[in-house]
Amino acid sequence: MLISGFTFLRNGAMLGYPFLQSIQSVLPIVDEFIISLGGCEDDTLAQLEALAETEPKIKIIHTTWNEVMTTRGYVYGQQKMIAQFNCSGKWAFYLEADEVVHEEDLEKIKQACIKYQDDDNVEALVFDYLHFYGNKNTYLWSPSWYRSEPRIIKNSIRTYAPDGLYWIVLKSKKVGRYPKAAHTGAKIYHYGWVRTEEQANLKDEKISKYWNNSAGDELDYSKIDAYTLKEFKQSHPQVMNNFLIPAEGIFQADPNYKLSSKDKKNRFRLKIEAKLNLDFSKRHYIKLK
Repeated sequence: MLISGFTFLRNGAMLGYPFLQSIQSVLPIVDEFIISLGGCEDDTLAQLEALAETEPKIKIIHTTWNEVMTTRGYVYGQQKMIAQFNCSGKWAFYLEADEVVHEEDLEKIKQACIKYQDDDNVEALVFDYLHFYGNKNTYLWSPSWYRSEPRIIKNSIRTYAPDGLYWIVLKSKKVGRYPKAAHTGAKIYHYGWVRTEEQANLKDEKISKYWNNSAGDELDYSKIDAYTLKEFKQSHPQVMNNFLIPAEGIFQADPNYKLSSKDKKNRFRLKIEAKLNLDFSKRHYIKLK
C-alpha cells in the first residue's frame, strides 16, 4: 500500500465544507481513505455512508471530541492523529475537509510519492496553496496566509500534530522540529472562505471554544484589503463544478473599508516581496534543495 488518504470531520454539511468533493478528489491515487468522524448534528454521516457504499476505499472511524480541551486547537490535532494512526500506507495524505486536489495534479502527486518513498532525507511532501475568498473567481495573496504546506507525511517516522494544520517530527523524547520536505509540484485548492457568511459565522460559533476563544464579531467578507485579492482565471477541480456558486468577476471588497495596522504591514511586505523576489509567508516545514 503506497498512499493512505485521511481527514477528520464533524458537522461538515452544516458548516458548508465540500467534504465529499475533497475525498473524491484524491480517491484515484490512494489505496484507502480514513475519516475520523466526531458526533454530528447534521446528515454528514449519512452522506459519508452513501459515498462509502460505492467507494470501498473509505473507512469511517467514529470518535468522541474532547470537550474540555480548549487550548489552541489541540483537539484538532488529536482527531487528525486518530485518523493518521489508522493509515497503513507508506505515505499518509492529509486533506482538510475544505481542501481539494485538481485532477490534473494527481499523477504529479503519485510520482512524487514513488520518487521519494525510499529517500530517508524526505519526510514530507509539500503543496502550493490557492486560498479562494468570497467567490470562486478570487483568491488571496498575502504573506499572512500560508502559501505552501506539507500535506503528505512519511508514515514510518514519529510525528504528532499540535493542531490540524501541521506536523512536528520527534527526533527524541523532548526535541521536535518541522519535517524535511520536497515539493510535489501540485496545488491544494482551499475553499474555506467561499462558504456562505452564515455558514462561516456558524463555524466560528461551533469551534471557537476549542481555541480558548468566544465567538467573534459576525464575519463580513467585504471587510478586507482589496490589495490582497487576485482574480483566478484557471479551472477549478471538476468535482467542485456543482458545489461552487456561480459568480461574475473578482470579489468586490468594501471600498470604504479602513485598513488595519496589520493590513498596512502586509501591503508593505507585499511590495518588498515583489521588488526583491522574497516570500515572507510562514512555512511549517524544512525546505530541501
